[in-house]
Amino acid sequence: MKKALAVLGILFGAYLVVRAAIEPFVIDFNDPSTYQRDWGGPSLAGVLAVHCGPGVVALVIFAAVLARRRRKYAVTD
Repeated sequence: MKKALAVLGILFGAYLVVRAAIEPFVIDFNDPSTYQRDWGGPSLAGVLAVHCGPGVVALVIFAAVLARRRRKYAVTD
């Protein structure tokens, strides 16, 4: 069960990271009509925070877990 939850967490986190990477290319920064009805709208900052923020958080968590694993399995002299 623990492994299944880990896999689901990784998949969901990867989805958030990909969504955060794609969002700036989907909206037109100079045309508010492309993002004003999205979650976080009508401001551009709010839309980017809602759509990209969780992806940035997921990426930071992935990096922290990877760093912890590397330290755990590092060969000490």
